Amino acid sequence: MMGRLAIARSSWSGVWVVARREIRDQFRDWRITTPIIILTLFFPLLMNFTARLAVNFVSRYGAPIIGERLIPFLLLVVGFFPISVSLVIALESFAGERERLSLEPLLATPLSDGQLYLGKMIASVTTPLAAAYLGIVVYLVGLLFTVQWTPEPQLLMQIVSLTTVQAIVMVCGAVVISSQTTSVRAANLLASFIIIPVAQLIILESMIMFWGQYSVLWWIVLGLGLVAVVLTRMGLGLFNREELLGRELDALDLKWVQTKFKHHFRAGANSFFDWYRKLFSISIVGNWKPILVTSLLLSTGFVIGAIIANQFTLPPEAFQFAGAQANVEDTLRQFGMFSTEGVMKILLTNFRALALATLLGAFTLGVLGLIALMVPFILIGYIATNLYLVGANALSYMVALVLPHAVFEVPAAILAGAAILQLGMAVISQPKGASLGEGWMRALAEWTRIMIGIVIPLLIFAAIVEVFITPRLAIQLLVGG
Repeated sequence: MMGRLAIARSSWSGVWVVARREIRDQFRDWRITTPIIILTLFFPLLMNFTARLAVNFVSRYGAPIIGERLIPFLLLVVGFFPISVSLVIALESFAGERERLSLEPLLATPLSDGQLYLGKMIASVTTPLAAAYLGIVVYLVGLLFTVQWTPEPQLLMQIVSLTTVQAIVMVCGAVVISSQTTSVRAANLLASFIIIPVAQLIILESMIMFWGQYSVLWWIVLGLGLVAVVLTRMGLGLFNREELLGRELDALDLKWVQTKFKHHFRAGANSFFDWYRKLFSISIVGNWKPILVTSLLLSTGFVIGAIIANQFTLPPEAFQFAGAQANVEDTLRQFGMFSTEGVMKILLTNFRALALATLLGAFTLGVLGLIALMVPFILIGYIATNLYLVGANALSYMVALVLPHAVFEVPAAILAGAAILQLGMAVISQPKGASLGEGWMRALAEWTRIMIGIVIPLLIFAAIVEVFITPRLAIQLLVGG
């Protein structure tokens, strides 16, 4: 036990050696500290002036609650602004030293890759956080003297927690980018993939604040904390000093991309039937973990829909069906039922949904992609529960209206979700000895195999059933029965 503690203490001492060196260099360079200090002090004063004008304006027209909700939002912005300005420190942590030719001596030290990386990351997050906390203090002091406003302890703790985890997430992402690029210019361009999503998150948080649902902010803090852990693990897994020194130019080799993609797509198959056999024996069996996770999440979507239905129940009139069978058939035909045109419309809708889920999942570790796939299951759970609450036979309705095509669509959604999850997680679960590009290319080829081989055929069968069979059962149940 004592030996493990000694090893851990020795490892962290190496991390702090790197962190102290970096922090000392940052505060030694006036070109870094002076703009950060000036902007950190000026921006809170500007927001203080804005808050005072807003409070006076809305109070004049009898809407003081708007001013009360605006002040905490400006407090959040005050914490975010210094982080975005100081992000350049993290972006140049590795790429900048490479351009200054000061990286080689650092990498030649006996420190491990993990110690170097964590030391750089801690140093990169220290200055942005210090600037953010200083801005918050200046803003609060100004509010105290101008509008006599002080935040509640819980609200202040939420703002500080959000500022902290947002800073850690942004810095973790910036350090990953800096360690994988060869120039500060490239790192600055790629920083938009960090700043833009976090800025959108700030907008979401502002909406939550204006509605006064402050308890939701704790869930955002938890989610950002998990993202920070994932990004840290990704950075540690990708960082390699030999590769960093040997990387000369970030060039796109289309021939290499085509070769790698073709190799992983074929998976060593010698024929079409061999390819299909390996698709089930390798892709399906080998990905049982993401398939299980996706199945559980989609089932959770149905439960979420049921919970929402108990809180927001539809009136019984919404489930009263009347009219002759011919009128119902005419209405269904207007929506494309009983025609090949309807099949194509449903297929295009499903393909667009899959494309959107894949795009969202590829840049969010698969999270937003799975959430997008959960939406139909939430709707089904919501409608089924409403049917039960109005006294209808919910099981019969689901069997007639959903089950016929769901037999094909549900497996397709599960397999598509598993492939999207694998694609999104490719950046943090690299095969041993593989580069980031090769690991992502393998996941993309696996996603393409599953989509072409299984998901698309299942969706075609589902669309045919949904257009030609499900409406007949619906007519018999809703009109004839």
